[in-house]
Amino acid sequence: MIPTPKRLADHNFTLGHLPPGPGNAITDVAGVRVGHATLIRGEAVCTGVTVVLPHAGNLFREKVPAAVHTINGFGKACGFEEVRELGQIESPIGLTGTLNVWRVADALATDAIRHNPEIARSTGTVNVVVGETNDGYLNDLQGRHVGQAEVDAALSAARSSGDLAPVVEGCVGAGTGTTCYGWKGGMGTASRVTPAERGGWTVGALVQTNFGRADELIFAGIPVGKWLHPPAQPIPSRPEKGSVMVILATDAPLDSRQLHRLCVRAGAGLARTGSHIGHGSGDFVIAFSTARRILHWPESLTETAQVLADEGQAMAGLFPAVVEAVEEAVLNSLCAATTTTGRDSHIRYALPVEKIPRE
Repeated sequence: MIPTPKRLADHNFTLGHLPPGPGNAITDVAGVRVGHATLIRGEAVCTGVTVVLPHAGNLFREKVPAAVHTINGFGKACGFEEVRELGQIESPIGLTGTLNVWRVADALATDAIRHNPEIARSTGTVNVVVGETNDGYLNDLQGRHVGQAEVDAALSAARSSGDLAPVVEGCVGAGTGTTCYGWKGGMGTASRVTPAERGGWTVGALVQTNFGRADELIFAGIPVGKWLHPPAQPIPSRPEKGSVMVILATDAPLDSRQLHRLCVRAGAGLARTGSHIGHGSGDFVIAFSTARRILHWPESLTETAQVLADEGQAMAGLFPAVVEAVEEAVLNSLCAATTTTGRDSHIRYALPVEKIPRE
């Protein structure tokens, strides 16, 4: 039996001031589903795909308010422009390796048409959203190995999971071949709940970590990068060129503009782990709210939606929740990852968390 990967809390580290949700995961936001498909063949193929469903229904027919934010745009994200324009998401969100973006987008479009045969016939087309990081150090990117079968498997895993289902972290799905601060990275998740007097809303984060230099890692406030480095790897002299994808979910009733404000705060969570957002880094954030469904076929010319007031305690309470959840999600990805050998016998070692002192 494969042991359950450890998380930050299992190593007796705590972050921030806000409590996590019951699973300390993005799925603490009711209705959210996550599914992975992991693809490992020999040493050359070390990749995968992860999908996030804002709800378990038909996303094309019942969209959700959403926003995207580019911290640094050195990346191949797909579908972002329409989210910026319309402020909504209408398909599962996909994460994968760089050159698999368009294959995953095609597979998500196929899935949308499968469930909505009216697409591009009697109604409009579908906007699929896919993010990526470059897993080419461990994976054969040229092979573009992720296709319809892997996307369907990830979708099936997400759709068959229950409410508040745990999220597998580490070397799975889109995080199979990634690197974080010179160590083996992967998928990570965390959540925070705001105080009752500020609404008691839940914010969940899911990250695909592939960024940072080993000498810059800050782990739960401890600058371990100053003295803890991967075996047989000198401190890098080249600029940081990694990438990270961040997905934020909340049950707070927010519109697209307010969700974008949450996206911006994700950068603070990354910075708390040591990131300075390098020139060659592709750092993107996607946020959505589950509080409202936007009908593809509206029932009237107008609609009424409740959103949080910008002034007051509720909106302000969400910002630290984002920062803490993103920081912990990154560290959870490191805690859960395992040493991996990939393309051309390249190795990424698991971070030896047991060597990090507890304050």
